[in-house]
Amino acid sequence: MPERPDITQLTRATGALTTAATKRMEETLPWFRGLGPEERSWVSLVAQAGITAFIEWYQSPQDGAALTADVFGTAPRDLTRVISLEQTVDLVRTTVGVVESAIEDLASHEDRPSLRIAVLRYSREIAFSTAEVYARAAEARGAWDARLEALVVDALLRDEIDESILGRVAALGWSSSTALLVIAGSAPVGDPETSLDVLRRTAEHHELALLSGIHGATLLAVVGAGSDPMRSARLLTPHFGPGPVVVSALSEGLAQVPRAARSALQGLSAAWGWPDAPRPVAADDLLPERALAGDPDAVSALVATVHDALLGDAALYDTACAFLERTPSLEATARALFIHPNTVRYRLRRIADETGYSPTDPRGAFTLRVGLTLGRLRTEGLT
Repeated sequence: MPERPDITQLTRATGALTTAATKRMEETLPWFRGLGPEERSWVSLVAQAGITAFIEWYQSPQDGAALTADVFGTAPRDLTRVISLEQTVDLVRTTVGVVESAIEDLASHEDRPSLRIAVLRYSREIAFSTAEVYARAAEARGAWDARLEALVVDALLRDEIDESILGRVAALGWSSSTALLVIAGSAPVGDPETSLDVLRRTAEHHELALLSGIHGATLLAVVGAGSDPMRSARLLTPHFGPGPVVVSALSEGLAQVPRAARSALQGLSAAWGWPDAPRPVAADDLLPERALAGDPDAVSALVATVHDALLGDAALYDTACAFLERTPSLEATARALFIHPNTVRYRLRRIADETGYSPTDPRGAFTLRVGLTLGRLRTEGLT
């Protein structure tokens, strides 16, 4: 069996090789020049550890499994956040290249072929070790981000927005400065983490900022609304579980998210009262069901939008009451009010313009009736 080459000179030159590798990185890698002093020292530590690990590996090649700790254990874990996997590959390639070049000067002619083969094999081992480091970092970062995201969503639900929460939002890479909406629905069937990952990938694919979390049996998502809020909601709806999916009104910032979340959750509870509701459905379209379920915000909104809006015009108020609560007929309403049917028709259009709900549409008529009833109850001091 041939004797192993003498690498004494290579061992003694470790410091010089590290300096040469750092200098070459500075000359050839723009990203390295852009690092701060501390980060550059981390990279130099990795380069030095890589050269030392090569020498030790060469003497005991069966210990390749220890390369990860030998090479990357010298640098802080934050290094994977500072430089990318591609940049780490550049680092390794440069360092290995310096060692390979040094073989010409530090090894005899007979030993050079064997050492070059060893460098190639070591390059393969260190490549696998590099991939392992970044895979573990990505997995840990993903798990940490998921926990952090759940904490942020929980704080938004409880209306506990302070500097620490805003800092956590920033740490998650939240970049949406546009209007926001909250989407609530049942949690998907199956593994919740997998479901959330699919939801996040969908949002990323459509360039939507997203914060999401599962609370009990409910999946909540805070979404940068984009140019078409309901379209954004429709893109994400398939990733919710079965049943209704409710979309809040737009919020202009994180401070308004708690109120939007409450409306979405109230709508989710009340949506079963409207069997034909679309999926997704706007929380504001569920005002009558929410009001009947005891949502005070929905009651106030309906009373203001319907009862109070019509009460300012006695003719419209009387026409709405007669048409909706006595007889849904133009002619019968006209006879009851002693006016022409065309006048009733005109007033019904005015009612739709004033409230946003048409008395001749079944859904609109239902909403108007609930709003008028709640308004009368509130006026009489019963609610």
